[in-house]
Amino acid sequence: MGKAPNSLTRGQLKNRTAWVIQPGKVELIDSSLPELSDNEVLIQIKASAICGSDLHLYQGKHPAVRLPSAVGHECSGLIFELGKQVKGFNIGDRVTFEPNINCGRCKACLQGNYGYCENISFTYRIGKGAIADYIVIREDKVFKLPDAMPFNQGALIEPLAVAVHAVKRADIQMGEEVLVIGAGAIGIFTGALSILRGASKVVVSDINRARLDLAIQLGATGSMLSSDLENQLHTKTLAVYDKVFECVGLEKTLANAMKASRRNGLVTVVGIFEEENVSIPANLFASHEIRMQGSQGYCWDFPVALKLAEKIALDKMLTHRFPLSEVQKAFELAMDRTAFKMKVIIEP
Repeated sequence: MGKAPNSLTRGQLKNRTAWVIQPGKVELIDSSLPELSDNEVLIQIKASAICGSDLHLYQGKHPAVRLPSAVGHECSGLIFELGKQVKGFNIGDRVTFEPNINCGRCKACLQGNYGYCENISFTYRIGKGAIADYIVIREDKVFKLPDAMPFNQGALIEPLAVAVHAVKRADIQMGEEVLVIGAGAIGIFTGALSILRGASKVVVSDINRARLDLAIQLGATGSMLSSDLENQLHTKTLAVYDKVFECVGLEKTLANAMKASRRNGLVTVVGIFEEENVSIPANLFASHEIRMQGSQGYCWDFPVALKLAEKIALDKMLTHRFPLSEVQKAFELAMDRTAFKMKVIIEP
């Protein structure tokens, strides 16, 4: 088993992992480093980013996770130790990783569609959060970063891969017109990738003007405040769209996405809904023959995200940095609706 040189023995190294203990409360829990399986690597984390789903967890409103829970799944770092059978990596490699866990045995996995695994989970749901000093990951889930990519940008490959998956699912065609509702990181990335895919028009809608300005900087051709979108829908003056992405997770924004779709248009739902049941204008399915689909996570999308990262100004998404010791303060800022922020980075 290969190990990185260090003045401390492995047993002396401690791992601080952020856990949401109760709504609004994040604590760092100390633990020893686990032994590696033959196909695992130990990553020394250099940068982690707070995701929208982390904020659902922070509020105790994630639809699939109960508290207490480890938190964090967007990160990058250095390989610190290798399992005995790991072949494709060396100590010191700069990497990121795909945080989903698939069983490898169900029909979807055996067909190569592991994103549809019947038993899918994510690392933070089993106590392996990426807002930490170290994390153990299976070799097949680890990807090398480009040499010139800073660690804080490497932490954004995961949300970029989510957007890659959504845009691939929507099958954007050359010349199509696209609306993205929600200018969080995934919404902005979705707009940027839609342009790269060949869309002739990409409009991003959000409640925050600064986020909309950033969406334009990363490639969107137009922007619209949420209030203006709703007014145009109400007065029936909105130009309808071939493809619409819902990247918020609210009943109102889902209904708006359906209403903004042209006849035979496609709505792709990316947002996480804290409410299990919502009301939608169901008659549009028949009257306008609109189609709706979901998009979660990734499946063979990380390599694509890594290739496309150089075409997207990832650095513009990085607005705040905190040491791991100030994780509570970092989450409080990320939740502050009065402050402009995009990606809050935590650096151990």
